Amino acid sequence: MPFDRRLLLSMLAFLPVGKAAGQGFPPAVPDFKTSEIDKSTQAEKNAHIIRRQNEIQNTGDFEGAIQFFAEDTRNHGVPVGRKGIRRVLTDIFTTFPDFHSEIFDIMAMDDMVVIRTINTGTHKGISRIPFNGGLLVGVEPTNKKYKVQTMHWHTLKDGLIVEHRANRDDIGMMQQLGLLPMTTRYDLPKVS
Repeated sequence: MPFDRRLLLSMLAFLPVGKAAGQGFPPAVPDFKTSEIDKSTQAEKNAHIIRRQNEIQNTGDFEGAIQFFAEDTRNHGVPVGRKGIRRVLTDIFTTFPDFHSEIFDIMAMDDMVVIRTINTGTHKGISRIPFNGGLLVGVEPTNKKYKVQTMHWHTLKDGLIVEHRANRDDIGMMQQLGLLPMTTRYDLPKVS
């Protein structure tokens, strides 16, 4: 079965994002997980690779986590290689020593694996690279915790990640860290 990006994007549109409207901010983590994995051997193998990479990353083992990336990997379309991935992971764990990323949804087709994660951490360090939208570079630790949703899109070749893209809730993270004001959601009805 050929890979159909439109089908995958359509499936992503229906992923759960938390509790019903008006039940708090940040959105609650859903209490169930979903997965849609094409029944091909390649898709199943690639989904396993992404799960394993995430598990190792959560232990703080940077060297183990970067071994899942190709030497010439691209991050958001930019060639960074393993050296660039190491810089990002080092900065994440310097800024948030207790950083944790839990996979809640996974979809895999052919060489593509998309995951939705809930990321948590406590701001205890100073970010040095423009990760997290560059919003934390040079910012003194707030010692506050955050919990946000992130989407990751991976392309794999020969068992290694060759391309990675992500979309994070950087504004929600900054609000929870007390660095931006909380706002009332305009798109939700008032609950009395």
